[in-house]
Amino acid sequence: MNDTSVLEQSAANGKAASLCELETPCLVLDRDRMEHNIARLRGRLARFDVSLRPHLKTAKSVEVARAVMTSPAGPATVSTLQEAALFAAAGVRDMIYAVGIAPAKLARVLELRAEGVDLAVVLDTVEQAEAVAAASRQAGVKIPALIEIDCDGHRSGVQPKDAARLLAIGRALDGPAELRGVLTHAGGSYGARGAVALQQCAEAERRGVVDAAAILREAGLPCPVVSVGSTPTAHHVTDLTGVTEVRAGVFVFFDLVMAGVGICAVEDIALSVLATVIGHQREKGWILIDAGWMAMSQDRGTAKQAVNQGYGLVCDIAGVPYPDVILADANQEHGVIALRPGADGALPELAIGDRVRILPNHACSTAAQHRSYHLVRGGSDRVEAEWPRFGGW
Repeated sequence: MNDTSVLEQSAANGKAASLCELETPCLVLDRDRMEHNIARLRGRLARFDVSLRPHLKTAKSVEVARAVMTSPAGPATVSTLQEAALFAAAGVRDMIYAVGIAPAKLARVLELRAEGVDLAVVLDTVEQAEAVAAASRQAGVKIPALIEIDCDGHRSGVQPKDAARLLAIGRALDGPAELRGVLTHAGGSYGARGAVALQQCAEAERRGVVDAAAILREAGLPCPVVSVGSTPTAHHVTDLTGVTEVRAGVFVFFDLVMAGVGICAVEDIALSVLATVIGHQREKGWILIDAGWMAMSQDRGTAKQAVNQGYGLVCDIAGVPYPDVILADANQEHGVIALRPGADGALPELAIGDRVRILPNHACSTAAQHRSYHLVRGGSDRVEAEWPRFGGW
């Protein structure tokens, strides 16, 4: 019996499904923690004159999107055109496709815009701008585009003060297409530690797009949108002068990487993988579970942090972490629970068939391994809903 039928049968019997009834491995989402995380960031940004444009790539779920967006129509950020199409079908009308645009994808962008979706693209080269301009001319529709700014050398984008490149891109867009503004992502903030360093990342992010916007405006080019975004900087920014919107995504669930950066506590992490004990190797200090790297992903993002969490932190079925117990190793469908190297404690007494929950290193990559979320509240094992999620490009 699959997870959906368990829930449907339990509902038909007038009783909610419990975590003990679900097939494992599967995703568990603590709704209380998720709602707290959303309220926390909204409250922080309320002091600034900006809008929140949540990044929906972490959840890839219509139900989660509705919980985090300020309006059913958006604004929102997406990382694939598949996301854009499926969220559009659910009524989202204001989106930025925040990955550098490939010219071959412009036809699909135009299709979504023809359906009434205000979908903007992102680019950082004259070649991309010319492709957007050409597609706009051919279709008789102005495709809106934002110029990506490199605020910290982390990934892609135009240097904030590279006036020649900024103006060449802006002029290629302005007229045939629509120059909507500038956008950046402070990905380097994931490597920062401490409030001072994170505040410095946030200011460098803000300054980068504000400087770029000033260059465009001084040349007579439009720049209505000035967009920043990363979960670490959103939680540490002290000044958003000149910024119009903030994008962030993983804050909805949080994960062990964000806890390692210091953005959240382990107790704030809303997402976990439910697994079943399937064996013991007592002489090795191992407990085996049915969640390997296919369930957790192979993301080892905490390996370079002060505390290495292996493939994830092991909790009891109520979501309470066992002291110094991690998913130390993983095969495709086997997970190895062990004590953290150097720890003096003992493994929990878990019998074959017992359930555990594993907090993930990276919420985005772990969630991507699964088809749905099973919602609980607090330490309850009562499953109150199942929310589907999707993948693809």
